[in-house]
Amino acid sequence: MKIFDIQRFSVQDGPGIRTTVFMKGCPLECLWCSNPESQSPKPQLMYFEDRCTQCYECIEACPLQAISKDGDGRLVHDRQTCNACGDCLEECLADAIAISGKEMTVGEVCRIVEKDMSYYRNSDGGVTLSGGEPICQPEPLLQFLVKCREMGIHTCLDTCGFADWDILKEAIDHVDLVLMDNKHMNTEVHKKLTGINNDVILENTARVAARGVSMTIRVPLIPGLNDSDENISQLGQFMQTCGLTRVDLLPYHRFSLSKYQSLGNDYSLGALPSPNEDGVRRVVGKLEAMGHGVTVV
Repeated sequence: MKIFDIQRFSVQDGPGIRTTVFMKGCPLECLWCSNPESQSPKPQLMYFEDRCTQCYECIEACPLQAISKDGDGRLVHDRQTCNACGDCLEECLADAIAISGKEMTVGEVCRIVEKDMSYYRNSDGGVTLSGGEPICQPEPLLQFLVKCREMGIHTCLDTCGFADWDILKEAIDHVDLVLMDNKHMNTEVHKKLTGINNDVILENTARVAARGVSMTIRVPLIPGLNDSDENISQLGQFMQTCGLTRVDLLPYHRFSLSKYQSLGNDYSLGALPSPNEDGVRRVVGKLEAMGHGVTVV
């Protein structure tokens, strides 16, 4: 399994106290992605310049000479040359360098999640597979889900829905809850925001609902991009058609800005603000008026 984080004691990725396993790799490139390090399936170097003491030990440690300094003494990383070997990480005492992504066996991940079995039992919690997109790693995903079921752990799949149906169908046969993303109802707008259209996503959402799997729709609420009355109404109507009633709203924030900077990536949304309380209440009210239960996460 290609993993970039395992978050224990999570309370926002499904019911109860959970362990969220973040798998690396995603077919979408959402403009607001809160985990930009999740998009590439490969390990990536993250450099947090504000922590750097400019000791330059990393320059000497890099076997590929992918780190240098400019005229002002600031570190420069050649990310095309860097293979994320981690040698520089070993020399950085300031924790200014991190490697996002590592290979773990299914057994290794199972040993981590089973440490909190008592918390799952006492809170009706469990394990959530998130990312990135877990379906991008179908074989280890299925193996892990089967192991969790054997251990009696409640499982949740947090997915963007853009997946081959045969693979997704097999995965949901082993999960107790699906958290299905919905970025936008309009196909053309969805492609502008994420890099792909939403035909497969909406089709898979309807297919999962038809199989009777417990499912909550998750909407990242982005001001000016997907919070219009028209889009929210179309979402509510689509959910009614599918027989779905539960919605999680995830208001946009800019907490991930430092991650983009650490990866050497531009953040295209700039200074876009988080939605205000009135804006969130408007969306909640509109969905509730259509008979949907709404949770603001």
